[in-house]
Amino acid sequence: MSAPAKPTATTSATSSAAPTADAKRSNNNRNRGPRGDSPAVRLSKALSWLLRHNAVSQGIAIRPDGYVKITAVLGHPKFKDFTLDDIIKVVDTNEKKRFEILENAEGQKEYIRAVQGHSIAAVAELGFEEITDIAQIPTAVHGTMFSKWRFIGDQGLSKMNRNHIHMAHGLPGEGGVISGMRQRCDLYIHIDTAKALRDGIKFYRSTNNVILSDGKNGDGFIPPAYFSRVIRSTGEVIYPKPAA
Repeated sequence: MSAPAKPTATTSATSSAAPTADAKRSNNNRNRGPRGDSPAVRLSKALSWLLRHNAVSQGIAIRPDGYVKITAVLGHPKFKDFTLDDIIKVVDTNEKKRFEILENAEGQKEYIRAVQGHSIAAVAELGFEEITDIAQIPTAVHGTMFSKWRFIGDQGLSKMNRNHIHMAHGLPGEGGVISGMRQRCDLYIHIDTAKALRDGIKFYRSTNNVILSDGKNGDGFIPPAYFSRVIRSTGEVIYPKPAA
């Protein structure tokens, strides 16, 4: 797809003057979007919004393996400022490896999907690796906010509106951990994966190494009985309570 045509410069009494520093900042802020996000971040967020949660509601066909046609994505108003090259760059450079592109028989990049994180029920064939041995996941950590602990400590971890509960195989910054929780999390819930596997809770691994579970008996919850420890980002141990 060709790049959008460059706007034609207009001539006026002031157009030849060099832009002021304030004008440059204003233009840069406009280009970065309402939250100050760069175009690449805005595109990544828009792709997550569409591919994980809203393809069906937006009238875009999505396959059971999560792939949608790139032409359909670019035809959506939310992507009017982006090109195929922009999408390819975001897929290639995304640190968390959130997206995958599928080529057709002619080698053309035809489909794109989010690797995990879906709330669309019809997306059920993402090809996750099922984990059957504790050696495959000695550690599984769910990152969240301390403000959620009262509910989680009582009810357990919930998949909420997603198809799975998301976990990382370690804490952010540890070897190989690139995805599975947001950087701003301030509470880390470690799962007793050995006990959970023994009791039949199923775990899966996505291609970007996120640990996933649909809960005990597929009910969307991992009960607190399967928490091994819960620690705040400050180092404070919430569970089990330290001995007095």
